[in-house]
Amino acid sequence: MLVLAGSARFSGAAVLCAEAAMRSGAGLVTLGIPKSLNTAIIKIKLKEVMTLPLPEVKEGVLGAGAFSRINSFIKSCDVVAIGPGLGRDTSTERLVRKIAVSVNVPLVIDADGLNAVAGHLQGFRNRILTPHPGEMARLLGVSSSKVQADRKGIARKFARDHGVTVVLKGHHTVVADHGNNVYINTTGNPGMATAGSGDVLTGMIAAFLGQGLGAFEAAKYAVYLHGLAGDLAAKEKTEISLLASDIIAKIPEAVKRSI
Repeated sequence: MLVLAGSARFSGAAVLCAEAAMRSGAGLVTLGIPKSLNTAIIKIKLKEVMTLPLPEVKEGVLGAGAFSRINSFIKSCDVVAIGPGLGRDTSTERLVRKIAVSVNVPLVIDADGLNAVAGHLQGFRNRILTPHPGEMARLLGVSSSKVQADRKGIARKFARDHGVTVVLKGHHTVVADHGNNVYINTTGNPGMATAGSGDVLTGMIAAFLGQGLGAFEAAKYAVYLHGLAGDLAAKEKTEISLLASDIIAKIPEAVKRSI
């Protein structure tokens, strides 16, 4: 599995995504990051994760010039996750769009990856998009209130129109695919509306994809287990004190309870 994530200000997003993938069964995770972030602090936080230092457009920011090395590395991967903490540099966004339409392995797009592909959704296949309501609103060019007014309907239509699987995050997360499958999640709690929680979910979805599940099944089970792990963590830490890393710590227990 390859995770393309992180920038000078948001290295934590990359760390959370990669660690969640490892906890969710990914056998081998490589974190593709701007080369200036390939420092001891990243390696200390992620002892089990390899890094792939990549060319930068400026310090701490991936640029379109990294595509060749990424494209070569992807040939040895089963799945790619892209977006957490990448930032919104124009060169970074060009890189994301090129990867989104060109790679042949399953791809999970989140966070700044979603901002990059807004308005550029042609040619998508075998992709999972994981927007929160604000990101979905940007993808559609509508208001967040319109998205929230018909979460299920909007997720289903978007998935059908673009041939993708959509994970519309929030209270009762909606998973919908272009085959008209829909799942409404019931696990999770308000404490999970904390920085990094979405990065954890992205890593979990990608890990399940890499283990051979189809896009809809991988997204559905990841959403369920992510929420269950969050519920278990909230019982111990309380909702008000819940951190994204607490969710990762409870993934093993959530998995055991679901077997």
